[in-house]
Amino acid sequence: MSHPTQTIKSPYDYAAALDTVTATGKCLYGPRFSIADEDRPVILKLLCWFLMDEAIAEHEGINLQKGLLLLGPVGCGKTAIMNIMRRICDPQRAFLLRPTTQIALEFAGEGYDVIHRYTSRSFNMHTHQPRTVCFDDLGFEGNVPWYGTICNSIAEILLLRYDLFMEHGMITHATTNLDSSGLEERYGNRIRSRMRQMFNLIAFPQTGTDKRT
Repeated sequence: MSHPTQTIKSPYDYAAALDTVTATGKCLYGPRFSIADEDRPVILKLLCWFLMDEAIAEHEGINLQKGLLLLGPVGCGKTAIMNIMRRICDPQRAFLLRPTTQIALEFAGEGYDVIHRYTSRSFNMHTHQPRTVCFDDLGFEGNVPWYGTICNSIAEILLLRYDLFMEHGMITHATTNLDSSGLEERYGNRIRSRMRQMFNLIAFPQTGTDKRT
């Protein structure tokens, strides 16, 4: 993706938005934080979604009514960039960021109440608008028991949030190291099919360097 303002007219200043991303990243992760040239197309697509830039979204094939599935290798910065986006985005696009491993542990301790927390009760109590959640490291969580029943809490949550997406427009984001075949192997074809309807797939380059080193 080239710079949006060079390819199609946009009301937004993407250069300034990239500067904001970088500045926020430095505040959160230290002065060494930067956006690699190879990652700029990914960041620009994310910005397009969070800015609700209809012209660029149409040009890039991004559906602003769907959530974001951010895919990439270990250490490419998926969690960091979504953490940055949730801090700089418009309040209408704000979201919770939750590791799937944490949710699995919550389920092990609290049971099916956790499923409801992220689905049927995931609405603003004042406005009744659905809450957006980003599930971090999708596929990394384990299956955990609850009174002898083994359950993948994230799989259950995804199925229910799909229904809420269809009924109420509930947006879900996720990050993952898995590709499409890996997601299908982990969750099955039924959930993978629903994920295609729920998410815009945005992928970091597979050849990217590990930014944690």
